[in-house]
Amino acid sequence: MDINYIENKKGSAVFEVRGVTHGFCNLLKDELTKDADVKIVTYRVDHPIVGVPRMKIEAKDVKASIKKAVKALEKQMDDARKEVEALK
Repeated sequence: MDINYIENKKGSAVFEVRGVTHGFCNLLKDELTKDADVKIVTYRVDHPIVGVPRMKIEAKDVKASIKKAVKALEKQMDDARKEVEALK
């Protein structure tokens, strides 16, 4: 995953996320909406096959909110991995 900021202002940012699909973008968007400091979060992909997801977020501290959401997703994936391994 590679993040490229297109626009980075105080309280808002637009960035591209290379190397991910709609699945990851939906998970990230959903996690960010749980953050009380996030006002708006959305994303779009201009072309379904070759398009790069572009996200827009408005928050008190954009980068802190993104880091917090990614850490929460990492924890969820670790928990899911442990549950699957316990089934073996």
